[in-house]
Amino acid sequence: MSIRHGLLALLERGPRYGSQLRTEFESRTGSTWPLNVGQVYTTLSRLERDGLVAQDAEDDQGHSLYSISDEGRAELRNWFETPVDRSSPPRDELAIKLAMAVGAPGVDIRAVIQSQRHHTVKAMQDYTRLKAQALTDAPTNRDEVAWLLVLEQLIFQAEAEARWLDHCEARLVRLARAAATEPEAKTSAPGPARTAKARARR
Repeated sequence: MSIRHGLLALLERGPRYGSQLRTEFESRTGSTWPLNVGQVYTTLSRLERDGLVAQDAEDDQGHSLYSISDEGRAELRNWFETPVDRSSPPRDELAIKLAMAVGAPGVDIRAVIQSQRHHTVKAMQDYTRLKAQALTDAPTNRDEVAWLLVLEQLIFQAEAEARWLDHCEARLVRLARAAATEPEAKTSAPGPARTAKARARR
């Protein structure tokens, strides 16, 4: 997730100091991706180094205020206009776990799937309850609308993950049935075709 661009978007509304940016970022995203102040100031330092923000004033309490530069605005516009790149997806722990569980000795992959499905469905139910609460009163400001969008994305993501887990389990069942119906391997030496297939699998 681009914290860098999220901070630029908040700074476009006017000068802000670090903890203020953290509070507004978490308010906009419903604290889905909590930040610590150190992370915010580290990002601000990099933005200042790259000429995208400037530290040029203080408020009445002595907080250093950061302002977005013209280069920062151009960077932000480019971020909004450019689709998120999906050609190099981030590593997904669940996909890696299931990939490694296939054929792993002593691992019941179907139990792994069922455990994850239970967790995913519970998360989806929790998100749905939060959405219902958010819709009790119609969203009235930009932070409430933004939180609702984030919440709905989490619901759709959980639904997709649950469907994928169902698909994984169904595939494993089909493979197990196919393996059970295969004739037992002969004890004689394998023929050329079988030997070639075995080599191809290596």
